[in-house]
Amino acid sequence: MDHALAVVGPTEESKELVREAGELAAGVDAKLTLLYGTTEEEYNDQRVELEEISNYEASYSVTQAMQGAKNYAADVGREVLDDLDVEWEAHGAIGDMGETVLTEADRYDCDHVFVTGQKRSPTGKAIFGDETQRIVLDFDGPVTVLTV
Repeated sequence: MDHALAVVGPTEESKELVREAGELAAGVDAKLTLLYGTTEEEYNDQRVELEEISNYEASYSVTQAMQGAKNYAADVGREVLDDLDVEWEAHGAIGDMGETVLTEADRYDCDHVFVTGQKRSPTGKAIFGDETQRIVLDFDGPVTVLTV
């Protein structure tokens, strides 16, 4: 492993996943990229909420949303990785999470992905889809999944 991507989320399990990714990356002297993403629907919901505030005169841009996502990933990184000897960086993204993870892993030349996933039956995956399964199947390298 030379460069890993860990998907950050708003859960304690996600922080545990980032910690494990950091320990592994430190052990093999690899770089680590932390990625926090939000869907376009979540971004639009936030933008509408902000626009409905009567005293709020600015707009909530995609750039601001991506910077906020990056800041969140960096906050998690500082919280769980600062005592490790690992080189890491934070990034934010907006879009379909499966596609975003695959795109960003390719962009940063990552050879390992760490992601959390939900336990679902095969029928549940077929009906509702499963971003984690898509990453596992489409990423060209190892994927470590922490199921919650």
